[in-house]
Amino acid sequence: MIVVRVVLLGTAAGGGFPQWNCACALCAEARDGKLPSRTQECVAVTGNARDWWLLNASPDIRTQLTATPALWPGPGPRDTPVRGVLLTDAEADHVAGLTVLRGAAGLKVYAPSPVLAALAPARAVLDRYAPWEWSDSLAEGGFVLAGGLVVTAHPMTTETPKHVRPRPPDARWVTAYRIEDLATGGALVYAPCVPAWTDTLDDLLTTADCAVLDGTRFTADAAATTPRGAPTGLPTRGHLPVSGPGGSLAALARHPEVRRIYTHLDNTNPLLDAGSAARAQVNGAGVEVLMDGAEFVV
Repeated sequence: MIVVRVVLLGTAAGGGFPQWNCACALCAEARDGKLPSRTQECVAVTGNARDWWLLNASPDIRTQLTATPALWPGPGPRDTPVRGVLLTDAEADHVAGLTVLRGAAGLKVYAPSPVLAALAPARAVLDRYAPWEWSDSLAEGGFVLAGGLVVTAHPMTTETPKHVRPRPPDARWVTAYRIEDLATGGALVYAPCVPAWTDTLDDLLTTADCAVLDGTRFTADAAATTPRGAPTGLPTRGHLPVSGPGGSLAALARHPEVRRIYTHLDNTNPLLDAGSAARAQVNGAGVEVLMDGAEFVV
């Protein structure tokens, strides 16, 4: 039976792990070979083992595709099993990989309309290499992907990326995806950016078999790595912490029947260390932290 195959191409937050300009303890351990490195968050899915779809396009996409035999080109010199990309947002670490994919004819890119608008200059450049099809992921009724997958997008937050000029609030800037196999009914929820737990997320997990979710920061007071001279002590933008009474781990406890996996791990997150107390807490709650290249079926 054909089922949904999922490959976690990358599992780190923006900048990867270790981050090139960070000397925190975890990054130092990764450089010393004591912790495994990770590339920036990206996922590949297929419903028929032939037509593959990328969930976001990280700056590391070339390395990720090269490391995944199922996504290698062929049989023709320019053939590729990659059919397109589903963008959750317009953050640089989720869209920069589109430039690497330039020249691949016939790709389809789905994204919320504000994201499509923000990418207009980049779209004009990319389409000069090979015309792509750009579609609103929030179109009523969802959409069907080659390979027998039906997708619905769900708004998550009004937060705009830093490279976009301030605009009126719009809840469509960041979305989560529910991807269901038409043949088996297996469903994946993909939400790498969760600013707050909502009834929508609870509803999505109620109908899912597996969820790949935002695990960016472990505690509410965790600080993202900031440039020299920038204010310190600021929380990572737009990401609900894992731990604490209002964290995602407590919310996920309501869905023990769902396979739950954290991704988009910030380089200062103790979940990067398999021997940490944080990892033990998460594993004890039945939630997983997997490595780049992990593959499973839904």
